[in-house]
Amino acid sequence: MSSSAGPLKHSFSSVAVSPSKTTVRTEVLAIVGVPWYVWCAALAITSAMVGGQWDISWHKTIGRDTFWTPAHIAIYMCGVLSGIAFGYLILHTTFSKTSPLAGASIHIWGFRAPLGAFVASWGGITMLTSAPFDNWWHDAYGLDVKIVSPPHIVLFLGIYGVIFGTLLLIAGHTNRALEARKTASRWMFLYCSGVLLVLCQTVLMEFTGRTLLHLSLPYVLEALLVPAVLGIAYQATGVKFAATYTAAFYVLFFVGLILVLPLFPAVPKLGPVYQNVTHFIPPQFPVLLIAPALVLDLLWQRSKNWNPWIVAALSAVLFVAVLVVVEWPFGDFLMTPAARNAFFGTGYFSYSIPPTSSEARNVFYAEQAMPEFLKGMAVAIAFAFFSTRLGISRGDWMRRIQR
Repeated sequence: MSSSAGPLKHSFSSVAVSPSKTTVRTEVLAIVGVPWYVWCAALAITSAMVGGQWDISWHKTIGRDTFWTPAHIAIYMCGVLSGIAFGYLILHTTFSKTSPLAGASIHIWGFRAPLGAFVASWGGITMLTSAPFDNWWHDAYGLDVKIVSPPHIVLFLGIYGVIFGTLLLIAGHTNRALEARKTASRWMFLYCSGVLLVLCQTVLMEFTGRTLLHLSLPYVLEALLVPAVLGIAYQATGVKFAATYTAAFYVLFFVGLILVLPLFPAVPKLGPVYQNVTHFIPPQFPVLLIAPALVLDLLWQRSKNWNPWIVAALSAVLFVAVLVVVEWPFGDFLMTPAARNAFFGTGYFSYSIPPTSSEARNVFYAEQAMPEFLKGMAVAIAFAFFSTRLGISRGDWMRRIQR
């Protein structure tokens, strides 16, 4: 594969094939080589991400009218689809004597299947468990527009389980496959890594909005989660610019939401209503993670034989520094009239945003003293260091996993 760069301290071999019928045949085999249950799992986590953002927009635009909204159904379809895919995989591997995965399985409670199937099944069950919890929470406490709440945390953990289990399943399948049939699996892994990054950014949405970009908090939280995802994507696949592709998926996903959601009409059903809302409200413009991701890709391509702790330390400094250098002035831009258009979307406000709020007035929430900001940056670098090291080690483990 021409885009294969090799993971840190390891490398994938490439198969050079001249453009011919053999190339076409190989590519067809690569696509067919991704099992149907992996495609089903990819559809499941995609449904969860689309439904999750749709649900957040629903709360910002309409409020909460019933549990059985299309957005909620899309979210919980993830649990249903993953249950179908991985439930079948576990039962078939356990009871079928001809299962091709019998030799690549682990035993849990008398059942047999690849590790990823068990992890994803747990995630699907957790997701479905969160549904009545979320409904009870709203019935008990009324309208709740917070993304980070107890039932939502349970839901996020369930979705994470499905995504991580899917990544494990793809990794094992890729490692067992012939080299010529690994291409599609690697790109499927990167797609699911992008979905995982979208999940992380959804959890952080309340703390990374444009009014907070001149505080240290957004950068600390980004450093805690993002380098691990990027490290796993690069190390597990060996694809050149894997981290950049993963971050680009997240950016394009959110830009797509900004462009598409306002096309659909909707009005608030709850009060108080502070803004004149006539269509679905999209999320704010995504954090420019693609910049530090590109820098990390370039570093990792040149440090394959370095000590991984040194790589993690240098990666942490570069990630935080590049993110601040790019996002700080971009935050200034998002406050200007030039950003109030259909692409950057800073003119869209939830019906519950008062006109006196920082967001509605297009000003930063607060200023932070330089010593406090620098202290936050030190914490961010420390978080990025451990996050990067975790991502590199987990990605290397996934590159070798067989079951």
